[in-house]
Amino acid sequence: MDSNDVNETSTICFLTKHYGINRGVFFGDDPLNFVNPMVLAQISLCGIFTSLFQFFLAPLGVTNFVSQMLVGFVMGPSIMGSHHSIREAFFLPESFYVMDTLAYFGLMLFLFLVGVKMDLNMLWNTGRRAVIIGLATFLFPLILSFIISQCFLHSLALEQRIHRSLLWVASLQSMSSFHVTNCLLTDLKLLNSEIGKLALSSSMISGTCAWFWISIIFTGKQSIGEHKKGSLLLMFLFVAIMLILLGCLVRPLVQRMARRSEGKKSVSESHIFEIFIMVMASALFGEIVGQHFLFGPMLLGLAIPDGPPIGSTLITKLDSFISYVLLPLYVVISGTKLDFSLITWRHFGIIETLAVFSFLSKVVATMIPCLFTRMAKRDAFCLGIVLSCQGITDVVILQRAVYINLIDHESYTIMLLSIIIFAGVFTPVIKYMYNPSRMYTTCKRRTMEDTKVTDELRLLACLHHQEHTPSIIKLLEATYPNPHNPVCFYVVHLIDLRGRATPTIVAHHRGKKETTLEESDHIINALRLYEKQSHGNITFCPFSAISPYATMHNDVCHLAMDKRAAFVVVPFHKHWAIHTSEAEANCIRNVNRKILTMAPCSVGVFIDRSTSSTNTPLTNVYNICVLLIGGQDDREALAYANRMAIHPNVGVTLVRLIERKKLDNFNYTQDMVKDAEAINAFREANMNNKLCIYEEEEVKDSVGVVSVIRKMENCFDLIIVGRHHDCNSALLGGLREWSEFPELGFIGDMLASSDTNYEVSVLIVQQQAFPEDKLQLENPNSAAAVNMNI
Repeated sequence: MDSNDVNETSTICFLTKHYGINRGVFFGDDPLNFVNPMVLAQISLCGIFTSLFQFFLAPLGVTNFVSQMLVGFVMGPSIMGSHHSIREAFFLPESFYVMDTLAYFGLMLFLFLVGVKMDLNMLWNTGRRAVIIGLATFLFPLILSFIISQCFLHSLALEQRIHRSLLWVASLQSMSSFHVTNCLLTDLKLLNSEIGKLALSSSMISGTCAWFWISIIFTGKQSIGEHKKGSLLLMFLFVAIMLILLGCLVRPLVQRMARRSEGKKSVSESHIFEIFIMVMASALFGEIVGQHFLFGPMLLGLAIPDGPPIGSTLITKLDSFISYVLLPLYVVISGTKLDFSLITWRHFGIIETLAVFSFLSKVVATMIPCLFTRMAKRDAFCLGIVLSCQGITDVVILQRAVYINLIDHESYTIMLLSIIIFAGVFTPVIKYMYNPSRMYTTCKRRTMEDTKVTDELRLLACLHHQEHTPSIIKLLEATYPNPHNPVCFYVVHLIDLRGRATPTIVAHHRGKKETTLEESDHIINALRLYEKQSHGNITFCPFSAISPYATMHNDVCHLAMDKRAAFVVVPFHKHWAIHTSEAEANCIRNVNRKILTMAPCSVGVFIDRSTSSTNTPLTNVYNICVLLIGGQDDREALAYANRMAIHPNVGVTLVRLIERKKLDNFNYTQDMVKDAEAINAFREANMNNKLCIYEEEEVKDSVGVVSVIRKMENCFDLIIVGRHHDCNSALLGGLREWSEFPELGFIGDMLASSDTNYEVSVLIVQQQAFPEDKLQLENPNSAAAVNMNI
């Protein structure tokens, strides 16, 4: 039954027995003959098929939306629904209305959350290039599609329903949505990449224009269709009243709730309940004034401030269930309405021609401004595809268009099919063409070893929690910033993207209140206090980076590249003073792994075991040990320690482990020569420093290495080691058998292991990895890495 038949039908009757209570199979009832078990069975089928499709298609770069639509197509009348036995067993007509109710309820809450995540300030802070791209991707496809559709109308003999729909088909195919762009970038893990940020800003402009245009079309169509004078003006009047109420009443009320919730562990349940009532009331108000019931909740979402405490709490409580249960249900149900029996080849060719020209015109409209601003052609093309793909909000618009007889059901089916084809074909193209880590590849050496002691040292420290601040400041103080050895210290507070749709990096300039979290204020205040006490010997540049954990490393690598940092310090994912969930710790661990792989400079993983939580100066001797086995990472660790040795209250002990078999071996490798040169440079630079000691320990195997390290227990405040070593060395033979944290290397893993009782802090150092080394560094235990003497 198509939508036209439904609109013309006045009454539909169902057997009341299907709405009864199922007594179970043991009393002779078939559960699938009752609506409630049938709905549960359909939800289960949707979940199973969706998981299977995503399992096979997600690695190819196909988005979740396409997988869910394909599931709907499989369960629809063209495949499973075409078999009488399956249709009778799993698709009772009575169950469709319950499923539709659940799906639309989920969609309503989903669009409300979309509004909550959106930051309207982006509209005012959008750059000039994003505004041009956004307007171009809205106007150019709309005008071109309109011209082509007019040519078809005047040159082809068309059926009345296609003739009536074609102009609106052209208009709807040229639309775009901020949310679709956001979901696509999230699925491709490009949310805070260069093209990701530009795509989000541009789609805010084009999406806003599209929503205004669609609202005018739908409201005008309803007014003209009812033949009531003044109804159009009344609709706009009541919509304006709704906007005024949301801006002047609802938003101040929610902001008051947010102020009451500041400093508390969680938002009051009464506040969440009040907001939920507002969602229902806004949906009802939308229906009363003649708009779609989804219109009100989305506007209400825009009135609620994004981020913590209210926005993030709503996302935490609702997002998982809605995004992974109810929303896929709606997408699958939309996919079931794909009925190929309605399509004729002639009409398919006409509408698909419009779809192709609309898609290509969006790509061209995006690429031209990008090429004028000297963006790479590949990146401009990928950005064009991102802004050209349509998704779930376009499906909602198409269904509304069918409901108000703006387009016919055949056109709807063809347009839905074209959305699936374009999204399914071109999103994998983006995955394989665009690699955000490519921009971090550099031929310039940005290491501690290549930075002269008298040159300005640029360090970038990453913090996840304010408890990381004292230990980072102490590490910085040990670096000894002074007029002869200046240090520029960049600090980035990494914040998970919760309750927001758009990642951002905020630079905290002195005298400006730009922080979004109270936790960032504490970190910045501590850094500013230390900067004041240093009497101008150090310059702090604090940032806050708000992004999802999956792409958080991009912000760190981008800052390191942009600020030309020589060394990045990241905190170990476990800390004795911070109680984090296992899920959060694993996310931070994955961020560290990606930074180690992609960073355009040297990296240090800092394991803080210090007992002090205050920013006390180094009045007593701060003892540091450098454990040197050999290789570029050990030399980088020694170069950092050599700079610390300048501090009058820092003592550095260099312990070199020598393998007995190599004592009489005169076949010196290039690395061994460089190691000797680095050791000699350290000894010469500190020959008059009584706090600097050089020791050699002769060992024959891993047992000897462990024995030497255990002697250091509680003798030092900090141990600095390299990450990678020669895996063929007999010194590491036993350590290869087990590894709790392989990303730290063999020695670093042993010092960080939960089985050890070390109370000393540890800094695991990796020297800048160049393109030819990055593949091997991704897996230190790989066969390629075994043959590398690093």
